[in-house]
Amino acid sequence: MRYFFIFIFILSGITTYSQFTVTIQWQPVSASAAGDTMYYDAGKKLTWNDFRGTPDHKSIAAAITASGFGYTMAMNGRGNKTNVVITVYCFFNKSNSWVKRGMKNDYGLLHEQHHFDITYLLASRFIQRLKGASFTRNNYEALLEKINNDTYAELEKMQNDYDGQTKNGQLKDVQGEWNEKVDKLLALAITN
Repeated sequence: MRYFFIFIFILSGITTYSQFTVTIQWQPVSASAAGDTMYYDAGKKLTWNDFRGTPDHKSIAAAITASGFGYTMAMNGRGNKTNVVITVYCFFNKSNSWVKRGMKNDYGLLHEQHHFDITYLLASRFIQRLKGASFTRNNYEALLEKINNDTYAELEKMQNDYDGQTKNGQLKDVQGEWNEKVDKLLALAITN
């Protein structure tokens, strides 16, 4: 009977020793601006030179910002310890972003910058949701995919609301309201 209790104690020690952790981090921002992809940097704003794509003259938009967020995932294990590292990034694609001839002005550039800012805001929200998730060995892949899909749907809605309500920046008073809203949300996101 004594050996049976020792065996149970050892088994329970092994089960509690087995650890599964998830680490969430931002991808470090690269200083290089020569490539096609820029990563979000709160201290660096877009310029019209970043918009290198061919304009779609059928579009009602004066310019398009191609931005998004994504993640990479790596798993490290040693013994009974497993750590999943999720690295989140927010990007701007230069070759898919464009501006029509004669439309380069500071007002329009701020509108486009806020599209990129909105992407960053939702990428930040994605990270907060990941940090609040209860990941396990059995659910981390499905839960990560669900959080990603839900946040991307919210990003798409906010981008559409932004363009729809401002009429692609044409309604200056509504654009001003959105400028204020995005600036306030950015101040909160950057401090958290």
